[in-house]
Amino acid sequence: MTTAPAKAGWRFRQPSVIPGFGLTLGFSLAYLTLIILIPLSGLIWRSAALGWADFWAIATDRRTVNALEISFGTAFIAAAVNVVFGTIVAWVLVRYNFPGRRIVDAMVDLPFALPTAVAGIALTTLYAPNGWLGSLLAPLGIKVAYTPLGIVIALIFIGLPFVVRTVQPIMEEIDKEVEEVAATLGANRFQTIARVLLPGLAPAIVTGFALAFARGVGEYGSVIFIAGNLPYKSEIAPLLIVIRLEEYNYAAATAIAAIMLALSFVMLLVINLVQTWSRKRYG
Repeated sequence: MTTAPAKAGWRFRQPSVIPGFGLTLGFSLAYLTLIILIPLSGLIWRSAALGWADFWAIATDRRTVNALEISFGTAFIAAAVNVVFGTIVAWVLVRYNFPGRRIVDAMVDLPFALPTAVAGIALTTLYAPNGWLGSLLAPLGIKVAYTPLGIVIALIFIGLPFVVRTVQPIMEEIDKEVEEVAATLGANRFQTIARVLLPGLAPAIVTGFALAFARGVGEYGSVIFIAGNLPYKSEIAPLLIVIRLEEYNYAAATAIAAIMLALSFVMLLVINLVQTWSRKRYG
């Protein structure tokens, strides 16, 4: 008579042929503690020392609210634009062979290597009222430099690679035969994109959106040159933090930083929940 084997219980460590679990786990926890947890804890502790009344007064200050709206609003718009055009760029690089394809592929990574200050100066030179592109848009009544529109363009520039490089590897795994089968079954191009391609790309697209959005919220170097930094009009929250630090108003700077941290955490949590749902739904 044989007995059924006992059901294995939950294990903290799964068996592995690679040794060093304890050492690598300890190093990972120590690294995260020193680089992330301790600085964030110090920020929260410094903000908590203000007291609720002072913290609320800083958080509801009109200049602070306006700077936060500009930072998060422009970052969201830029990330949404990058989702559309970044996916198109990834599709072109994966599905088509054309002269100069490798050059275009390398140019996508240019914002990664280019210093943000250089990018900001270049964009300001192009879109200023007397710049190459700004002089063409001025007669149409479109002003880019020194407006929130300029901030959006700068964030699109620095955020595009995050979407392209996130979507491109997943798109390379989708065989062309899938599209051909869909066409054979009577699907038109729109149905093929909406029902065959996008469901498989949805998790990668959401990830690219999250990366581009997170980069845009905290961007400083490429924005301050083209934004104009006008209070209540084109002043971003990171710049307002720097201004408060230069005024030796450390309490206000830490309060604004804590608010940005909380808002970023909430929005990224929502994005991660959407990403998890899309993975469960589409695989």
